[in-house]
Amino acid sequence: MNTFNQTLKGMGDFMGFWYLLLLLIGVVIFIVGVIKIKTAGGGKAIIPLLTGVACMALSIFLLTPNSSEIIADLLNL
Repeated sequence: MNTFNQTLKGMGDFMGFWYLLLLLIGVVIFIVGVIKIKTAGGGKAIIPLLTGVACMALSIFLLTPNSSEIIADLLNL
């Protein structure tokens, strides 16, 4: 169990990369949604917009300090 905790602590430095990758994916999906609205005129283009905004909001939240404590409080851990 001790090595598992050490592994998790070591991954903490690397998690920022995944959060930034999630932010980049959210921006790309959002841009795709904007392009679809401009060219196709709306309709199903709202789904990429909302997905992009959700990815961006989640990654920005996870990049903030003490976000792990907020999540632990919400999940009663």
